[in-house]
Amino acid sequence: MVWVRSEYAGELAVLSTWLSAFIPWNVMRSSVAGGSVLFVRFPFLQVRYTYGVPFAEGALLLDPLSAISFQAGNSIAVAYQAWAAGAGVFAVAFVFSLAYYAAEERVEALPVDPVRVVGTLLTLTGVVLAVATYLLFTRGFPGVPIPVGVVFFLLFGGVLLTVDRTD
Repeated sequence: MVWVRSEYAGELAVLSTWLSAFIPWNVMRSSVAGGSVLFVRFPFLQVRYTYGVPFAEGALLLDPLSAISFQAGNSIAVAYQAWAAGAGVFAVAFVFSLAYYAAEERVEALPVDPVRVVGTLLTLTGVVLAVATYLLFTRGFPGVPIPVGVVFFLLFGGVLLTVDRTD
């Protein structure tokens, strides 16, 4: 079964990386102090909406490093450290995809297959963020984290790693 034609593999690698930047890797709703907190975590940004929580009302945007600082000393901090590691791997994939888009012929001339590089980086991102999701579930606020984007990272990575590149 062919998921994508070889001649479109490069475009798929770039597009799937860019799309992954806009898919939340984790969504979670928790009940805290008589109110609710909704976390929507993207690779480079966390949006936290709180309502009915007396000490934290409204929205807060945090990047992974700021979130680590915010959670310092709490058992959940290790989950945010895993998120930062996943964001770092994804940053490499994103920068590589930009280079691939801007200079396709030069990137294709590299001694490694750029589609496999992107596939490996997206898969690794998915694995690291799956670990972060597990840590959020076991050490975080009450609630079930839903790993929406983790599935997409693994799916995109898997498809790119299995593309038949025989041109």
